[in-house]
Amino acid sequence: MVEITGALSRRTMLGAMAATATAASLPLTVATPSAEAAPQVRPDLLYVGTWNGGQVYGVRFDPVQGTLTSNGPVAQVSSGWVTAHPDRPILYVGSQLDGGIVTVFDIDRTTGALTETGQVSTDGGGTAGGGLSYLGVDRPSGTLLVANFEAGLAISLPIRRNGGLGAPVSVVADTGSGPSPRQLGPHPHEVVVAPGRRHALVPDLGADRVFVYGFDGTTGALSSGENGPGAYAADAGAGPRRIVFHPDGRKAYLLTELTAELQLLDWDGRSGELTRRQSLAIDSPDFTGTKSGAELAISRDGRFVYASSRGENTLVVYAVERRTGLLSLLQRIPCGGLKPWSFTVHPSGRWLFVANEASSTLDVFAVDLRTGLPTGTGSSLPIPNPDCVAVCAR
Repeated sequence: MVEITGALSRRTMLGAMAATATAASLPLTVATPSAEAAPQVRPDLLYVGTWNGGQVYGVRFDPVQGTLTSNGPVAQVSSGWVTAHPDRPILYVGSQLDGGIVTVFDIDRTTGALTETGQVSTDGGGTAGGGLSYLGVDRPSGTLLVANFEAGLAISLPIRRNGGLGAPVSVVADTGSGPSPRQLGPHPHEVVVAPGRRHALVPDLGADRVFVYGFDGTTGALSSGENGPGAYAADAGAGPRRIVFHPDGRKAYLLTELTAELQLLDWDGRSGELTRRQSLAIDSPDFTGTKSGAELAISRDGRFVYASSRGENTLVVYAVERRTGLLSLLQRIPCGGLKPWSFTVHPSGRWLFVANEASSTLDVFAVDLRTGLPTGTGSSLPIPNPDCVAVCAR
């Protein structure tokens, strides 16, 4: 196990950031074929949302060398969350504006430029100040799933053949509150289709619940039961934020924001019930600062789970026991900056992009596919208050 214990001092972190910025223009030291033999690989296009920044930034990423090149601001738009269509050069941008606006952009794969093609509102108003906290594409049903944090809503929008969006197919409202001042009402943070495609799960920070809604795998419509939605009850004040399913479809991992805990939950696809089996603090035992769990991911083979802590400014890696799904800590390392708002795993699984919001840097980690462990590459770009990263389909 590799672990950095205790909170990092701001002076230490800023020093590391300065070194990172210097190294950003240098290639990684990796074993690659000779220049004559090396194939020409087209850079990936990344798009970075900016917290309260009103812009989306474009980035070129070399998936061989692991280096970043900035395209600068490519859209002037409120960008609380961004996600790319899995098959087409389309970017969806969720705003913090009143009405919960989603803006659609065509992507020029050659230049990385964005062209706005439309907008859709997710509710009738009242979303200013928080807006949309998540966008995700369900490929089989052709649906964009939206979490409207401020309005307490989960929404499904139909994706047209050209990648544009139609009016909402369904809008469901979370209910509830919690003991924290941040939990005066429901605040959904994600919408995830469960294995079996009969349910969609919504971790709700404000209600201390993971709501379990019905999901129509053909139309993408969300629905609640006759007596209200089913739900998994987290501990009071926990603030559920992210959930991912294991590839076996029988268990899930839940990350809480306010208590920064990672939980293993059994999933019953017939009844739509979640049952807790394990709970671990993602911060080191001697951390005394404000807890803030942020992002969560699982490797494609289900062997490793990744989380980020905005409190301790770390990336945390867990091994998944093959038979039981129980977690054991493998690594806790600095995230390369301050407040890792989110991270995105490259489609190859070999790279991890961290949006360090408070230090205004996008940082790259190389992931060893055998051990699951990420290593800082020193490749970094200055971007004002990044909060999320989307990778465009090739």
